[in-house]
Amino acid sequence: MIAVAAPSVASLVQSVDWVAIAPPTIAAVVALVVLVADLFVAERRKPLLGWISIAGLAAAALALLPLIGDERSTFCLKGAPYDACSYTADRFTLVIQFLVLAGALLTALLSVSSLKDAKNANRPLPEGEFWFLLLSSAAGAALLPASRDLATLVVALEVASLPAFALVGLKQGDRRSSDAALKFFLSSVTATAVTLLGVSFVYASTGSLHLTRVATELTHVDGQFHTLAQTGVALTLVGFAFKTAAVPFHFWVPDTYVGAPLPIAAYLSVIGKAVGFSGLILVTVVAFPSYADVWGPALAALAALTMTVGNVAAIRQQATRAYSAVRLLAWSSVGQAGYLLVPIAAAAYSDDPQKSIGSTLAYALMYAAVNLGAFAVAALVARTKPLNRISDYRGLYASNPLAALVLGFFLLCLAGLPPGIIGLFAKVTVFSAAVDAGLGWLAVVMAVNVVIALFYYLQWTATLFRAPEGAPAVHRATRPLTAAIAVTAVIGVALSGAPQMVLRFASTGLF
Repeated sequence: MIAVAAPSVASLVQSVDWVAIAPPTIAAVVALVVLVADLFVAERRKPLLGWISIAGLAAAALALLPLIGDERSTFCLKGAPYDACSYTADRFTLVIQFLVLAGALLTALLSVSSLKDAKNANRPLPEGEFWFLLLSSAAGAALLPASRDLATLVVALEVASLPAFALVGLKQGDRRSSDAALKFFLSSVTATAVTLLGVSFVYASTGSLHLTRVATELTHVDGQFHTLAQTGVALTLVGFAFKTAAVPFHFWVPDTYVGAPLPIAAYLSVIGKAVGFSGLILVTVVAFPSYADVWGPALAALAALTMTVGNVAAIRQQATRAYSAVRLLAWSSVGQAGYLLVPIAAAAYSDDPQKSIGSTLAYALMYAAVNLGAFAVAALVARTKPLNRISDYRGLYASNPLAALVLGFFLLCLAGLPPGIIGLFAKVTVFSAAVDAGLGWLAVVMAVNVVIALFYYLQWTATLFRAPEGAPAVHRATRPLTAAIAVTAVIGVALSGAPQMVLRFASTGLF
């Protein structure tokens, strides 16, 4: 009996690669440091917690450097007929972790100004809780792309999501904030319940949670478990569709973005999407490749529906409606989610799925930089015009030429027009992925939606340069806010000068 048990016990002995797990670990440790420090720091020194958080996120991002050019795995089970690991730091992981941590760092810079403005307006946000929740969510988001078993994947997803609920509802006494948090919470809880049910069905039919083992076992499931396996795959995909804000699971997005503090809306639009899409990529391409004939058509239909609904809703936003600028960015993010789904759907039909996934990552990197930049300029305007209507941007060039030029550049990037070359390059890359996979109809739908999106992006851009009504409003930027706008602008311009760098950086190592 001892001889039989020994290999089983040995297989459970784990060696921890601390270098591999450093990025999410640093973010989690700094979150705990901030939470404890909040108990002892005087109220007037609370802003110090923000700079500690920024330093922690910067350190977590720098921890990616030793992992470049290497593939490291930890928390592995050894045994016949194959090995399986719960955490893998490969090229795919590093790209998403860079996006998450850099995006969280820019969100933190935006938040420093927003917290100060809220305090000056006698609507203070609890700073210690804010920074703890932001760091905790970033730690979960950084863990998710490295997860290589379904249990770790779900846990990372919830660690990234649960603090976000609280961040959305952190405005005390604000009904919009409470409603947004409740809607976000209910939709995410539903998604989690569906995902867990799907995961349990997959585990019951395969006997494993590790993605590579699930992929192997799904190819020869017993006939009596075939329906169970199919149902598990379908439910898992539905759960992740909620997280990516794909239509018809998108209903929470506009109200959540409007009710949340503006930096958190920016965070959800970029990091929230990165979390959902990285999880969707892992479960489809790594865990369920044998069911490509099921999830391929489903994701293609979702992509077409999502981009169409998002762009049509965005074009209907009224310039004079309160928070119309944020609502337009919210609906725009739904439309952009449709574009991001296209290469994942194409991976089901492509002879080179790794190239298709690389197209999604390249588009996500472009979208992250320019969308965070657009939210940064929106945060600047909101300091003077808290209702953040599109009409409030009229004449921005007269009062703040640099901010108007930068926002115009970001909007042109999102539209895919020069001089926003990186936006055009990303759209062409996604378009090519659909054509190469034989999804010509989806490429046509995407082309039509790009034309629809041109209208509202160009309309907003034109508003920036129109003559102001009355005296132009003066928008005063803080140093952190200026830094966030400058960094995103520099990244956008640099990538527009060398767009091929994005695709080269985003090439995956999943296979």
